[in-house]
Amino acid sequence: MKTILLAGGNDTLPAEEASTIPKAMVDIGGRPILTRVMEIYSRFGHSDFIVATGHQSVTIKQFFANYHLMANDIRITLDTGKIKLRPSHGAGWEVAVVDTGAYTSDSGRVRLLRDWIGDETFMVAYADGLGNVDIGALLDFHREHGKLASVTAVRPQARLGGLELLNCRVTALTGTLRGEDSWINGGFFVFEPTVFDYLVDDQEPLEGAPLAQLAQDGELMAFRHYGFWHPMDTIRDRRFLSRHCTAQTPPWLQFDSRPVVKAAE
Repeated sequence: MKTILLAGGNDTLPAEEASTIPKAMVDIGGRPILTRVMEIYSRFGHSDFIVATGHQSVTIKQFFANYHLMANDIRITLDTGKIKLRPSHGAGWEVAVVDTGAYTSDSGRVRLLRDWIGDETFMVAYADGLGNVDIGALLDFHREHGKLASVTAVRPQARLGGLELLNCRVTALTGTLRGEDSWINGGFFVFEPTVFDYLVDDQEPLEGAPLAQLAQDGELMAFRHYGFWHPMDTIRDRRFLSRHCTAQTPPWLQFDSRPVVKAAE
């Protein structure tokens, strides 16, 4: 199953990062946050990625083109420049990096990858947030309810992207949070290919008309995630996530047993 990673936005962290660095390439504990998200999926055996790029697409292409040099030990014959790899870390990933336009919205980026996906179920994730989401349980949830789309609902740190839920069905998307029992869109989607029919405006955010229409049609279901989740929207967020990289296993890779909400509940 393919996983689309949305890494095309031109927003980056203020002041500390150069304007030429895509947000997905911001360093978290010595590695771009994009690869941290990929590692979550690979822990569940999902290693076929499509990175949807836009702003500074070449930066991301160059990173993955040279990933084998950065991720492994090398031996160089200086007189000839001949390089021998000595594998030290095998990711086992297949990565397609696709330029989906500098000014395309995230829904447009997904739409432009329709030919890459074909008629199969696929996953989508933002490349700027980390959580120990049980991808296997998310897929089981999606298959059980039989609707077109699943979104991972998380407890908010604050901010935006509120979801109104009726049991597990998303009834509306709100811009504000209401009360203590608030849930927000944490990314980590599962979509059926029919969702492409909802992506008609390349300038419309995914959280705008596409998800709203899916919710109105009763086709958007929420997988409640009770574990760790944290976005990277500010310098403070970056520092928070980087500190956790010093642990032997960072919290977004700690997949302990947690309550699983059935789609029928």
